[in-house]
Amino acid sequence: MSNKFGQMSNYTRMPTVTATPTRQIQARIGAAGLAKDGNARVDRRQDILLAAERLFSQKGYHAVSLRQIALEAEVPLALLAYYYGPKQALFHAIFEHWQDTITHRLQRLQAADRKAQADQTLLAIVKAFVEPVLDMRASEEGEYYALLVARELAFRTPEAQSVLEDYFDPMAHAFIDALAEIHPGTSRSRAAWAYQFALGALTHHISDNRVERLSRGANLANAPEAGGWLVQFICAGIAAVMHSGASAGQADPDNSPH
Repeated sequence: MSNKFGQMSNYTRMPTVTATPTRQIQARIGAAGLAKDGNARVDRRQDILLAAERLFSQKGYHAVSLRQIALEAEVPLALLAYYYGPKQALFHAIFEHWQDTITHRLQRLQAADRKAQADQTLLAIVKAFVEPVLDMRASEEGEYYALLVARELAFRTPEAQSVLEDYFDPMAHAFIDALAEIHPGTSRSRAAWAYQFALGALTHHISDNRVERLSRGANLANAPEAGGWLVQFICAGIAAVMHSGASAGQADPDNSPH
């Protein structure tokens, strides 16, 4: 680990994401055969992904069948198996489709190590964590994905656990390492708590619209101006966790970041 933020550190190495492979297309579907209207559409793969994303986000993985997804996407059931294979592979393909958002967050995290002041570095780290997600959430398709991620984080089915381990855990470790590095003398385990609290705030913000009711209609869910406040809120929360003493009567475990 270097004390110079201009140099590469442990957390600037982007982690490798290992995803469950999905079936690759060997040939395009022609105008005949499986196309129900006689005209194959080039966006059928995307239609299937969006339909699966929407239904999984609304009902959960186990409550949705491949037949329901086919009906939602308005494609023959055989196309789902042809393009994606079993349901678990289709589920993984949704997260693979959004891999660019994770990559963008990690790229911004890597850039944050060049900031000289710790508070400014923390701000850059939190922006890297939050802003790409808010940008994604602003689209209709991103809305369903955000709800899906929030649901899977909450219920932790075996299928969700596999996705979290493959796609999100490597990114989480990179952000935790970053927080530990800019707070020397504070344990990495403390940084893990700070990350979890930050994740909770972000996940709730992108998936809950109760603020409209609580504000008596004054606030809109996911209003753009709330993004900056969310960043400041998370920065303050992380700083409070990382700078505070251990809980009453408890020692801070693992007091050497690694």
